[in-house]
Amino acid sequence: MLFEKLKFDVLQILTVSETTIEKKLKQICELLQAEVAYYDWVGFYFKNGDKQELKLGPYVGDPTDHEIIPFGKGICGQVALSNSNFVVPDVKAQDNYIACSISVKAEIVIPIFYDGENIGQIDIDSGTLNPFTNADELFLEYVCTEISSLLKNQNYKIWLK
Repeated sequence: MLFEKLKFDVLQILTVSETTIEKKLKQICELLQAEVAYYDWVGFYFKNGDKQELKLGPYVGDPTDHEIIPFGKGICGQVALSNSNFVVPDVKAQDNYIACSISVKAEIVIPIFYDGENIGQIDIDSGTLNPFTNADELFLEYVCTEISSLLKNQNYKIWLK
């Protein structure tokens, strides 16, 4: 199964690679976009210090103007407040959706927790309607948990500043 193989690949990036955390996150974005046909834009947003907003981190895909997203705005901003996964099968059906590209049809956002605090999220856009399954959600939860473990193991708190 694809996601089982990708779990191994993600773990390899996070534990074996001798590079910065930012570069590891970028490598994860590249891996997921390359291996999952319907993952067209893959990126990370992190809490911007003490501000009630998210700041764009490493990503792959078309450039975005949404480098800062206020809490509550769009799917990512809603996840920052709800602390819950958000799967959007059809972005046109969402009132509080921030359009990144006319080609985006669906989105999935999974929060990343550090010591119980929602510090960021992985955000994936797809040009396919309703592509995300429970398997995607479980896999991305795994990715976020492993990223959190990496941050804890390295006592890496730059995202919290």
